[in-house]
Amino acid sequence: MKLKYFFRNNHTVVIVIAALAMVLSSCATSVPVQEMSNARQTLRAAHQVKAKQFAPELFDKAENLLKAAESELSDGKYAQARAYAVAARQEAIRARQKALDEQRN
Repeated sequence: MKLKYFFRNNHTVVIVIAALAMVLSSCATSVPVQEMSNARQTLRAAHQVKAKQFAPELFDKAENLLKAAESELSDGKYAQARAYAVAARQEAIRARQKALDEQRN
């Protein structure tokens, strides 16, 4: 009953909806700090196992994706930067694994 009384005023409903929209949109457009850090760390890990030598195509792709992420980040395009950073991390993981596999053989 108290909730029904709270929403009786139309202005209150509009304010609640606007506040929810602001909270949700701020989450979606936040700076992808963690994703960028993850991509950089994974690329460093790939570099340490000589992925540039043993898996050059994958390593170069990861580097290029990270550069694209950094470019998008500097332009304020956080969603695109996040997507590129995640893709860079995945390629760096693949490059690292391939380098390790090549060194074992």
